[in-house]
Amino acid sequence: MTPAQFHASLAAATPPALSPPLLALWRDAKGDWDGAHRCVDTSGEADAMWVHAFLHRKEGDLDNSRYWYAHAGRPPATGPLEEEFEAILAALLG
Repeated sequence: MTPAQFHASLAAATPPALSPPLLALWRDAKGDWDGAHRCVDTSGEADAMWVHAFLHRKEGDLDNSRYWYAHAGRPPATGPLEEEFEAILAALLG
């Protein structure tokens, strides 16, 4: 899947088959922050923790966000949320 295909899939009512971190991004893009959070909340996978950090940053809980960035092995993001979303998406779609 390409980023363009991912974005096109947002027009559907249900997501395509995606890994939990990508499903979290899909749900977040659809406005379902809680559903997105549930996708990555208990995962110990680095990619899931990165998305988890992003979600808490988006929520405004920066302390919690920094905690998850550290566990994901990533520096805390400081740029626009939209840019971080696209960077995560591109990395996960690799």
